[in-house]
Amino acid sequence: SFTISLHKADNTTVMIKLKPGLSSSCRIHMKNVIRSELKIKPGENVTFAFTCSTPEKYFIMEIQKNIDCVSGPCPFGDVHLYPLGLPRLNRTYIWDVKASTKAGLELKFSTSWLRQIEPGETCPDSVSYNISSCIDKAMVNIGTFCRNGSVSRIKLLGGVVMSLHLPWHLPLTTSGFNIANRASIKRLCIIESILKGESSITLMSPNYPLGFPEDELMTWQFVIPSNMRASVFFHNYSLSNCERKEERVEYYIPGSPSNPEVFKLSDSQPANIAGSFNMSLQGCDQDAQNPGILRLLFQVVVQHPQVDENVTHLVDLSKEKNMTVTIHLEGWPSHIPLMSEPMCLICKDPRTCDRVLTLTSGAVYRISFLCKDLSRLRITAEKGIGCMDIRWCQRKIYSLSVPKAITRLPIRLHKFIWKLLATDLINVEITSPSLKLQQHVPEQRCNTSYSYSIVSATPETELNVGVFCPGGSIEKIQMRNNITISLKTFGKGFINESIPQDLKMSFVPHIKDECTFTVSPNPKAEVYLQTPNWPYGLPPYVSISWFIVVPSKRTAHLGFSKDRMGIACETGRAYVNIKEEALGAEEIVRREDELLPQPRNMHHNFWVNVSNCKPVHKTQLTLQFRVTFADKQIDLGIILGVVAGAGVLTAIGLTVYCVKKKKKKTQNPMVGVYNANVNTQMPGKKGLFGKGRQNNESHVYAVIDDAVVYGHLLKESNGSVAPEVDVYRPFDGPIGSLPPSPPPFSFRKDIKCSSNTEEEPPTLTDTDQDTYTFAHQKSGQSEDNGDANKKDKGDTSVPLLGNKEQDGLVE
Repeated sequence: SFTISLHKADNTTVMIKLKPGLSSSCRIHMKNVIRSELKIKPGENVTFAFTCSTPEKYFIMEIQKNIDCVSGPCPFGDVHLYPLGLPRLNRTYIWDVKASTKAGLELKFSTSWLRQIEPGETCPDSVSYNISSCIDKAMVNIGTFCRNGSVSRIKLLGGVVMSLHLPWHLPLTTSGFNIANRASIKRLCIIESILKGESSITLMSPNYPLGFPEDELMTWQFVIPSNMRASVFFHNYSLSNCERKEERVEYYIPGSPSNPEVFKLSDSQPANIAGSFNMSLQGCDQDAQNPGILRLLFQVVVQHPQVDENVTHLVDLSKEKNMTVTIHLEGWPSHIPLMSEPMCLICKDPRTCDRVLTLTSGAVYRISFLCKDLSRLRITAEKGIGCMDIRWCQRKIYSLSVPKAITRLPIRLHKFIWKLLATDLINVEITSPSLKLQQHVPEQRCNTSYSYSIVSATPETELNVGVFCPGGSIEKIQMRNNITISLKTFGKGFINESIPQDLKMSFVPHIKDECTFTVSPNPKAEVYLQTPNWPYGLPPYVSISWFIVVPSKRTAHLGFSKDRMGIACETGRAYVNIKEEALGAEEIVRREDELLPQPRNMHHNFWVNVSNCKPVHKTQLTLQFRVTFADKQIDLGIILGVVAGAGVLTAIGLTVYCVKKKKKKTQNPMVGVYNANVNTQMPGKKGLFGKGRQNNESHVYAVIDDAVVYGHLLKESNGSVAPEVDVYRPFDGPIGSLPPSPPPFSFRKDIKCSSNTEEEPPTLTDTDQDTYTFAHQKSGQSEDNGDANKKDKGDTSVPLLGNKEQDGLVE
């Protein structure tokens, strides 16, 4: 059992009751009476017991003592915990002290002092203090505090209600504070905080977060060693709606030429303050209909002076446009450093410092750092370039390089972002003439100190073009829509490696595909390329093109990394188109339900186009291909054919010369004479066409401007082959830098032609830009025929026509 005796003069009341919202079979037993709560008044002596062995699970206790400092003497000195011998329950001591508004009360805390916490936060040892003040019969919550902090004293206007919450298992015997004296303060309260060394504290305005009382004034006094530096940071605040006066913060800083220094809550607060200072918060007369809320949560950081705090760095952004430079801690903004972590501050003047500093273009800054370790700091910059009228910006070339004002700072650049904005009919072209770009792919990873991430975005679709680094084969990228290019650094080598940056940008008229790459490899390169948005796949209905430049005297070997596209279309069809830039070159087309082309050799510059449909499943279209190069192989048969053709043409020339002597006597009409057994190609460096022929016995004809019959040549075939005559039709289709167009849905697959059949040639489609020619190919003859018929400047040989099947162009 327990016995509690209360002296009447102590004016103390004890209340034992069940925890809120809890019902239990455990009760209080007193004089044959069972009850769920017990109230013991001043002057009473009560003995009781609990009906269970663990009453701390069910009951709480409040001990309230009323102190009158108005009509009687105020009990200055330590406040003791009374009465003794209380049951081991969670208990709250409440001291309600009445005082005159003309004489404030000062509460002084023991050596451990107090630390203010936010509403809802708990103290590690479960011991907490709550301090409230009475103003015109209204209660103002000054704050909730834990032990072990920096708050040493609090002066309050008028009365005070002090609460101490103790857990049942902690045998605390002292309250930890005393009533020091009475003094008129003429403001709501004064909170004194003593910071002895490097530290950080967080404080809040009274009634936080509900709102600071209307038209009130309060002060925080910070006691700081003279050899230390303090900085103030506002982390959360809001303003009320003022009818009169203005909400503000005032600082009294010893030695300042303009005390008090007045700041708005939205301003950057003073930093690098030497020694002790005061800070006051002043409210205003609020709008009665819509008062709003004035509240403030802030942090004070105390540090040793930095060795290089007087070292300034010039950042000249006066000639830049539409650019911001942000200096911040590593990991910002996703990682916000804890308030207890050592501060790393950036200052744009000796008293304006913050963890994050943003500089804007058009100005010159002199910044300094209050930071022991500058390696923790990073720079993120952003620049906007726009074009609303192609007539004004088409011929301009913009350099996408990091300004020297940034690279000269002793801080590592984290990211530089260029945002390229244009209207719907204006597109962006990215070039890297000297360094060129390499696409970061699993088989060919970037190992440089920086890379570029390129994203094309519209309100409907965002296309991640890919990650690229210098030192590759991509010379140009053309993109539609608005573009974001992000340069990101890795390691400390960026400053040295970035000196020869040559990334350029210009605005160009509307392009056909969402993205077009121009790839210009060196002859020994091995190039891996993959579709954008890797590995998630191309968005529906997106078309991408690559223009591959084949070095002279080299043959490109093109191969895909897989056999099929791996998708099924719900709407539309997906296509892969391949086409060489050569006269008569035929377009190779594969749908999503067909096998991709087998590895093949390309002798001229060629296009690769990938066009997506709307897939049935979530799996989107992803393709990767490789391009390697080898020396061009000259076939011995071609050489022999060229030599033989040269001899025949020499003989023809002699015959023509002889016949000319008879021209005056005989005038015959022009005829084309068929030669079935002789290759009549003229020798030369290159032929006319991009696709040449191997040594074969194609039907070749020449138009002679004299009437002549070559009887001695026809005799070799015993007259078994009748001469075939046709009219030369020059090529009139477009050959240029445009990528191949995806075929319409009615596209007809190519028809295989056998060399031994007499079938009619297939109907020409939109992709058949060359005229047909005559050929009777022998069985077993190779279809790949090199580059022996490509015409060079100065070649005066007679144009010869070849068959597409014979040239290896018909799939």
